Amino acid sequence: MNRPTSRGRWPLAALLLILALLAGACGGSDDNEPGVDAKADPGPTKPTHAAGTKMAEVQSKGKLVVGTKFDQPLFGLKNPVTNKVEGFDVEVAKLVAQAIFGGTLAEAEAKIEFVETVSANREPFIQEAKVDMVVATYTINNARKEKVDFAGPYYIAGQDILVKQGDTSVKSVTDLNGKKVCSVTGSTSINNVKEKAPQADISTSFGTYSLCVEALADGRVQAVTTDDIILLGFIADNPGKYQLVKAPFTTENYGIGVKKGDDAFRTFINDTLEKSYTSGSWKAAFERTVGKSGQQAPASPKVDRYTAGAAAATTTTSTTVR
Repeated sequence: MNRPTSRGRWPLAALLLILALLAGACGGSDDNEPGVDAKADPGPTKPTHAAGTKMAEVQSKGKLVVGTKFDQPLFGLKNPVTNKVEGFDVEVAKLVAQAIFGGTLAEAEAKIEFVETVSANREPFIQEAKVDMVVATYTINNARKEKVDFAGPYYIAGQDILVKQGDTSVKSVTDLNGKKVCSVTGSTSINNVKEKAPQADISTSFGTYSLCVEALADGRVQAVTTDDIILLGFIADNPGKYQLVKAPFTTENYGIGVKKGDDAFRTFINDTLEKSYTSGSWKAAFERTVGKSGQQAPASPKVDRYTAGAAAATTTTSTTVR
């Protein structure tokens, strides 16, 4: 009588064991469900770089040193509360850092050391290896190509004029003749004004544009001139005080400055920029910085993969001091 009963128990035990195993497997799967992991958007895995390249050197030391401006609203401005530098230049630097280190943008940012770099010391900082690269509203021109190399452009601006709100005396660059105008030492802007408005008084210049805007506020100058997108940042930070003339008279291609002759690093950055244009990460970076001022993201610019020889051949005397 016991034998049939024993046979009846085995199938039931086996069934219970199978159900227990299935329940355990199902219970442990939730953490792997898409969207459940708290570490969302893990970014690319750790890349590998050829030995001897700047990318391999930076990855090995675990730090990318980036020169940028600390007083440039929308592009590179140090937040007095968080002590962090914020803006579009910063976001572009983070894209390059992510391509070097892998991981998320936040993880890449943690491996960047930002060094304040004003217009006048951008080339020296690169040449003296105080920074690995410069992302600082840095206009590409032939004179600068004699000292450093550029990746990009990653943005195209145009030089314009900032005046006090309600000032209608300046409608174009030629109206700067006879007026006191401020720009920054070491920028292309001063020479542009000299060429377009030779009677303008440009004796007032400072190391930063924020000081120029202060001079405009207290009446020491009647206008400030530099790239339109930089001036729009000061308008956004000082609502109702200033206005843009909206008469751009140059084209300014912003590039990333690197050590002259480092073709591997320049090519790597150019590749990274092009990927960001295609993936939408460049546009997203613009929208979370400059876009907050109401500016629409423009079409991404075409990367200029020039060679050092071609750059030297096209250098002209009109761009030797900017």
